[in-house]
Amino acid sequence: MAIAEAIGEKTGLTRYGHAYVPLDEALSRVVMDFSGRPGLIMKADFVRSHVGGFDVDLVREFFQGFVNHALVSLHIDNLRGANAHHQVETIFKAFGRALRMAASADERMAGVMPSTKGTL
Repeated sequence: MAIAEAIGEKTGLTRYGHAYVPLDEALSRVVMDFSGRPGLIMKADFVRSHVGGFDVDLVREFFQGFVNHALVSLHIDNLRGANAHHQVETIFKAFGRALRMAASADERMAGVMPSTKGTL
């Protein structure tokens, strides 16, 4: 909810963001849209169920909560990885970079809603 509040009315927003992040053998892609609608598509076949004491099922839970409250469409793909720690790390780093891109101001859109419908 904090992200949705910080973004506000979305005028002047870049709106879309994407990133690929590698780490050794792992590679993840995250694409997002401040669409005003929650949606999560996540493809990550983790090679282990835990990283230390961390249950990797919580990765999906985190992102589901994020999209539900930030009203974001989010696509997450772990494209490859043989180390669960690297898989999780590339997902979160790609998410951070995609979020920064999508949430940034677009000078060309100053005062304009980034939607052909005029609302998000």
